[in-house]
Amino acid sequence: MERAWPAMGMDEVRAALTAPGARFEMETIDIRGVPTRVWKNAPAHMAALVRLSRTHGESLATIHEDERVSYEAQFRAIATLAAHYRSLGVAKGDRVAVAARNLPEWIVAFFAATAIGAVAVPLNAWWTGEELAYGLSDSGASLLVCDDERWHRIAPHRAELPALRHDLVTRAAAPVEGGERLEDVIGTPQDWATLPDRDLPDADLSPEDDATILYTSGTTGKPKGALATHRNFMTNILSTGYAAARMILRRGDPLPDPVRKVSLTVIPLFHATALSAGLMGSMAAGHTTIYMRKFEVVRAMEIIERERVNATGGVPTIAWQILEHPDRDKYDLSSLESIGYGGAPSAPELVRKIASDLKAMPGNGWGMTETTATVTTHGAEDYLHRPDSCGPPVAVADLEVRDEDGVTVLPTNTIGELWARGPMIVKGYWNKPEATAATFVDGWVRTGDLARIDEEGFCFILDRAKDMIIRGGENIYSTEVENVLYDHPAVTDCALIGIPHRILGEEPAAVVHLAPDAQATEAELQAWVRERLAAFKVPVAIRFSAEMLPRNANGKILKRDLKTLFEDRIAA
Repeated sequence: MERAWPAMGMDEVRAALTAPGARFEMETIDIRGVPTRVWKNAPAHMAALVRLSRTHGESLATIHEDERVSYEAQFRAIATLAAHYRSLGVAKGDRVAVAARNLPEWIVAFFAATAIGAVAVPLNAWWTGEELAYGLSDSGASLLVCDDERWHRIAPHRAELPALRHDLVTRAAAPVEGGERLEDVIGTPQDWATLPDRDLPDADLSPEDDATILYTSGTTGKPKGALATHRNFMTNILSTGYAAARMILRRGDPLPDPVRKVSLTVIPLFHATALSAGLMGSMAAGHTTIYMRKFEVVRAMEIIERERVNATGGVPTIAWQILEHPDRDKYDLSSLESIGYGGAPSAPELVRKIASDLKAMPGNGWGMTETTATVTTHGAEDYLHRPDSCGPPVAVADLEVRDEDGVTVLPTNTIGELWARGPMIVKGYWNKPEATAATFVDGWVRTGDLARIDEEGFCFILDRAKDMIIRGGENIYSTEVENVLYDHPAVTDCALIGIPHRILGEEPAAVVHLAPDAQATEAELQAWVRERLAAFKVPVAIRFSAEMLPRNANGKILKRDLKTLFEDRIAA
């Protein structure tokens, strides 16, 4: 007999999980003059988290190709490198940049900096040498840890960076001219277990100290550095746990004892999703994280089978590639419990197929660099019932939908700009007071997303405010049209963009990628949308892409790159 769902209402779940003495108990404190609910039991700062991670001993922290690093070995490498940073003169508040692909050394370099009060600056590993030099210059980094590939990009610009005093390069194929090999300080990952048994250097840290500068994946102008605190990151540890517990109580199951899990991560650590929503919780819980150099679906399925991976994801594309691969049934993927993603809305059909075809629970959430990742989370039956939502906020966060004046709070289910508040909101933008004042207001961040919130608090992101298409005065929300296209059995990836129109201002046009061996025509897809939505929302043109659509490292489709496909219409 099928159980009634949900077993508990949202308010009832929140009361049970945040009760006095409970793991997710909250308290209200003053943060920069704003009374703010925080998790009472979150670690105080990065050093506390690193010390906590050591208690997991010989459990595996990371797997990277044939390298396996235990939590004890990782701690010894962090402590050794932190002491080396200190010997180089790195002090509290100094910026330490990390520019590398996902490697075990990335994690060590990051925590060695933040555990002694330095500000870690993870740089986008996809950036060009000029872009990397911008990040190093803008942040004023005095020390850089990078891999060989990034070093070769940065080296031609090195003379332009007088504030950068020290360079540590890992996995260098040749001697590092003007820098130091990281292996000469801590050895290779296989050596870390034999490093001296030492504690972290003393550091006078508090939750509101600066911890990181993460650069936004801005689509216009130079990226802005979001200045985050230790509390911002520590909040995510309990936010992730709270979301999982909420899902279990909603189902009517008892909360289980903690169990170490294995996750496969293919999204970059320089983004808040992998770093804050992923790594922080894994360090606290002792989970094992597997890093791939790049996502290859067959290789991923081999890893899932061999390592009995419990969770993977990152962006919807990854789930689609696994689902659509013709050899999927040749691999034992039964260990998968969840496939989660953020950064971009997903097709409702994907939510259903993860549950039906992979027997795993789909997961989603919403956040941004300015919120240090998680604000809302969505999973399991809640997600299946509301596949076009990004979920409700975690208990320490508040969401509001406001009118264009930025003040008037709009009623339930009314579309407006999404504002968010909570202990995960960053302090502001590094050295950009005007941008900070425009975006961060009395503890709130104005997100630039258009959204609505329903009666139970579930959030529905409809579009970026700047991406909304206005056709003859009528608003067209990309997500609404994209979801209808996604529901067509032939479509697995799509994007709606606005193209200029002399009289109407702009019109909607779509780019789609079809499933393997599937067929559909422009007229067929236009008719499909016309049957389900108002006529003014039907794409006036549809172009077909042989590949999945281009995305940035955070999984967001690069819509500006698609406009060239419609040059014939724009020119006309």
